[in-house]
Amino acid sequence: MSNILILGATSAIAKHTTRLFAADEHNLYLVARNKDKLTSMKQDMLVRGATSVNYESIDLSDDTSHSELIKRATETMGSIDTVLIAYGTLGDQKDGEKNYANTLKELQINCLSVISLLTLLANQFEQQGSGTIAVISSPSGDRGRQSNYIYGTAKGALTIFLQGLRNRLAKSKVHVLTIKPGFVDTPMTKDFKKGLLWVSPEVISKGIYNAIKKKREVAYLPFFWRYIMLIIKSIPEKIFKYLSL
Repeated sequence: MSNILILGATSAIAKHTTRLFAADEHNLYLVARNKDKLTSMKQDMLVRGATSVNYESIDLSDDTSHSELIKRATETMGSIDTVLIAYGTLGDQKDGEKNYANTLKELQINCLSVISLLTLLANQFEQQGSGTIAVISSPSGDRGRQSNYIYGTAKGALTIFLQGLRNRLAKSKVHVLTIKPGFVDTPMTKDFKKGLLWVSPEVISKGIYNAIKKKREVAYLPFFWRYIMLIIKSIPEKIFKYLSL
């Protein structure tokens, strides 16, 4: 039995992943903005087998709240063994192109606020000499594309940060996992036209769960996104810059 902190718990991917943790009878601490959804989720997780479920409603993009949040979660459960960071937004690329404030907002939510949490958690896990830090990034951060380079910038920076963190914490026996889901059919992508590469959040959640248990470093989900991005990254820049991707 482990103590698991889920940040962005009400997102579709996090919710399905948390169900898998609940079935293993872990202690859960759920954090998200919507209190009503958290209340409902608590009952669901208890029914599914969680030993205990606590929650709180805060805006995780506000980094001034992070230190006290982690302190409360630690005191409530006694320790934090695993954390899954699963919140973020998929902002409008065109809005960001027109207004820097919109770009800054996306970077704050998808990158800077996550780095704030990671800094605090890394120090705590390093001191305790154990733990798993799992973070949802994106294949979009592997190469800048005209269709989503603002979102890609945030995720690319986050991926690099996680690489450095993994290098730093390896000697402390802290597992750092970078999760890179491809196209997932969730409320965040409801306006997108779906195709063959799209999968359900249930598929992604199983991949996350297995990657945590197997202590993988980087998990492209589903696996074929590793090869798709390998091809995209291999295209010479003089050709790539003319492609509509």
